[in-house]
Amino acid sequence: MSEELLSKRALTIEPSLTLEISAKAKKLAEEGIDICNLSAGEPDFDAPEEVISATSKAIFDGFTKYGPAAGDLELRNAIANKLELQNNIKYDFENILVTNGAKQAIYNLFQILLNEGDEVIIPSPYWLSYPQIVKLAGGKPIILETSPKNGFKIDGEQLKDKISSKTKFIIINSPNNPTGKVLCENELLEIIEIIRKHDQINILSDEIYELILNNTVNHIPIVSLAKDLEDRIYTVNGFAKGWAMTGWRVGYLAGRKDVIKSSSSLQSQSTSNVCSFVQKGAIEALKIKKEYFEEVNLIYDERRQVLSEGLKDIENIYLNPPNGAFYAFPQLPNTNISSVDFCKKALEDFGLVVVPGIAFGDDQCIRISCATSKSNILDGLKRFKKAINKFY
Repeated sequence: MSEELLSKRALTIEPSLTLEISAKAKKLAEEGIDICNLSAGEPDFDAPEEVISATSKAIFDGFTKYGPAAGDLELRNAIANKLELQNNIKYDFENILVTNGAKQAIYNLFQILLNEGDEVIIPSPYWLSYPQIVKLAGGKPIILETSPKNGFKIDGEQLKDKISSKTKFIIINSPNNPTGKVLCENELLEIIEIIRKHDQINILSDEIYELILNNTVNHIPIVSLAKDLEDRIYTVNGFAKGWAMTGWRVGYLAGRKDVIKSSSSLQSQSTSNVCSFVQKGAIEALKIKKEYFEEVNLIYDERRQVLSEGLKDIENIYLNPPNGAFYAFPQLPNTNISSVDFCKKALEDFGLVVVPGIAFGDDQCIRISCATSKSNILDGLKRFKKAINKFY
């Protein structure tokens, strides 16, 4: 396609490295090559039976028509209730927008609040869509680098250096994709103290992995620590990861009512309502007891441990152990080979599918998922060790 045909906005969008590698892996598998895929960004089990049943019932009950653009009122109230009881955030339904996944919540927010040239500070490593969504809204991503050997800590002084008169947002993602880091209270408080001194800066808190934690840490919503900043903090979450509801595409944005109203207006002119009957499944998901998540996290804890211990046993690999989500983000031995080239060679020579760290802002790391069976993780570790020994 000729570049003259495309808008300037379209020309800023970068192709997805993950999709490129996934497509190549699929092609090799179709050719009969033995593939071990450790790139998954979704749970490898089904949504809870209660959710499936409620969704199916909604279809047969005829809950299949258009609904309110902002979401089913019962679901918005249920989300507000969840935020109050579990996250110590006092909202009502007018503070909640139901979106087509958490990604649309972020997209809507930045389309509504960013003006051309506004800056958004994004700690790196970051979820790969953040910079693209910022640029699509006319904003400028400002990358704040963190280091695996410093525990991916957001350094307060470096954060201050990144702030300018154009800074409009900072993005916080805890538990983090791709590193699995969970921010502790002191780290969050340090960020809050800095933001308090800059009235123009808002916080986007992406908490999509909130429910996937090991038993040594707790998830702390940043807004619960800064009630005075409530009008400047926007929480993004959804049902994809914790309830294994990735294909349901139900997320939500929580924040001040006027912004939610404007975001709803935008949604009414783009996608309109989230699929009606899946919202009934989401309502049922919020009724599931904590014991379900405790059982799920026992599985993830074991997988995370197997992956972490296996990586630590590989010579010259550095890993800051993940405490949440279902990823590890090990650092490769040196810069002799880019993360993209390493991942391509690992796939071609050893049938191993992992994701280049450059997609997340760090070219010396790769992302490995443990959202798969223990046997698959062990198989992947063997292939990874062979790749490291060959290419480094």
